[in-house]
Amino acid sequence: MISILELRNIIELGFLPLRCQCTVSHGSSLTVKVFDPETGRVDLLVTGISTLSLISARAISNLVGELRTELVANQQAFFIGGSGGQLAGQMPAKL
Repeated sequence: MISILELRNIIELGFLPLRCQCTVSHGSSLTVKVFDPETGRVDLLVTGISTLSLISARAISNLVGELRTELVANQQAFFIGGSGGQLAGQMPAKL
């Protein structure tokens, strides 16, 4: 079984070069925050991730992949919505 500290480290490393903070909440659930490198704002916040199924490298990799997909979707919604100074439908340059 992977320790919580190892699990946090693996998830945080999975987002490099972005800054990721993984914390353990009560009941052994994880909270993952991924920050925009330029502004420092939180680009992704996911809470209540159960650690019970994260017992293999594949399960952890799948989680990081799902979170990265969600991060890209959030970034696209931010830029398409006009908040990033982009035209609707135009993709940001730094995805």
